[in-house]
Amino acid sequence: MNAILIIVGIIVGVGVGLVISHTILKKALSKKGEAILQDAENTLKKAREDAELVKKEKILQAKEKFLQLKSDHEKTINEKNQQIAAAENRIKQKEQSLNQKLEDLNKKHNEANALKDNLNRQIEATNAKQEELNKQTAIQKAKLESIAELTAQQAKEQLINLMQEEARAEASVLVKDIIDEAKTSAAFEAKKLVIKSIQRTGVEAALENTVSVFNIENDEIKGRIIGREGRNIRTLENLTGVDVIIDDSPDAILLSSFDPVRREIARLSLGKLVADGRIHPARIEEVVAKTKKQIEQEIAELGKRACIDLGIHNMHGDLMRLVGKMRYRSSYGQNLLQHSKEVANLCSIMAAELGLNPKIAKRAGLLHDIGKVPDNEPELPHAIYGAQLAEQYKERAEIINAIGAHHDEIEMNNLYAPLVQVCDAISGARPGARREVVEAYIKRVNDLEEIAMTYPGVMKTYAIQAGRELRVIVAAEKVTDEQATQISFDLSKKIQNDMTYPGQIKITVIRETRSVNYAR
Repeated sequence: MNAILIIVGIIVGVGVGLVISHTILKKALSKKGEAILQDAENTLKKAREDAELVKKEKILQAKEKFLQLKSDHEKTINEKNQQIAAAENRIKQKEQSLNQKLEDLNKKHNEANALKDNLNRQIEATNAKQEELNKQTAIQKAKLESIAELTAQQAKEQLINLMQEEARAEASVLVKDIIDEAKTSAAFEAKKLVIKSIQRTGVEAALENTVSVFNIENDEIKGRIIGREGRNIRTLENLTGVDVIIDDSPDAILLSSFDPVRREIARLSLGKLVADGRIHPARIEEVVAKTKKQIEQEIAELGKRACIDLGIHNMHGDLMRLVGKMRYRSSYGQNLLQHSKEVANLCSIMAAELGLNPKIAKRAGLLHDIGKVPDNEPELPHAIYGAQLAEQYKERAEIINAIGAHHDEIEMNNLYAPLVQVCDAISGARPGARREVVEAYIKRVNDLEEIAMTYPGVMKTYAIQAGRELRVIVAAEKVTDEQATQISFDLSKKIQNDMTYPGQIKITVIRETRSVNYAR
């Protein structure tokens, strides 16, 4: 009985243990399932967030790619439009040239017809004279036979001698008339060719000035430009070499300099400073440096544009830059680039009329004054220096000779040289094209700066105040204060002895030392 009870107790205990174990296991599995479910939900949520980020990133990339493709497409379209426009311009120019040639051909045809009619009239007159001569011959023959009792042979010989003398006299008169007509016709044709070329290249003559006007909104800006104790305006004048004139003129500042490049740098720099509002010496230095780079880029673009407008190709980049530099130079008040383009067109037209190559003539005309805009200052005539530059950049021998010989510095060895010389004279001889006074003034100012540059330690020289003041900037590490004073004294004596000028010239020698460090 006890055994049975023990067995029943064991069975009951095992059952209770199983129930408890099952309950505990069920709770554990339930908690683990909830944890797994929670992890799954978190993983799903994170995956959705990652997918959303990837989606947004891909959308942004697609938009950027679309914008890039759109920009490239627009750029391509613009380039194509420019090419089409350039092609249309070339076609129009060729059409105009063909029309002009057709018109000239028609004129020459009419002239040939007129000459033919004139020759026919002369032939008819000659035939009439011949008939009259035959009648006189018959009369003379009859008289000779009746009066002189000459033989037919004798009469014939006498008549032949008489006819020969008359023919010689008439021939001499006719030859003289033909020579005189040829001389008159040649002079007339030459004048007609020159006049036609001038008419076809007619441009408005505009003289270069030495003063630029910078407009401002109010007089308050004048004080900001001057700066405390005049530091701003002194900095601007020292960096640009331009005389900044601030007077009682309302809403205007005058920029005076003989060099158009300096005036343009000063004008653009002032515009940027006024627009920015920050006007102080350090900012002025920064803006002037950036403006100088901008001007260099514009000069290169001007040269390229001038060559494109004239239809000149395959020119060296440095040579095109010098062509653009001519925009900021003048000759006797006449803009040098405009003058060179005019000479190029004149040379092209005359070369075509004379049966020469218009392209070579046009290229020689454009480059004939290239020696006036050197990067350095060679002690050579501009024609010789221009020929050296053309030779350096592999121009044709005819062009080199035409450049060097247009002022008779070297001997002419081709027909393009006198053509360039004549066209240069025609361009400069237009009424109002040049003025002698400006050129003399510019030469005096250039001489001032060149004299100052001969002294050791001198870095830059600027002639301002219309040539009444000379500012000399010296290197502080090479020149002492005592030497700067001596340079000012010696320079004043040298200018006084070597130059002729109105009034007096103030010489200012500037020596300054700067220490610059950066706090990082």
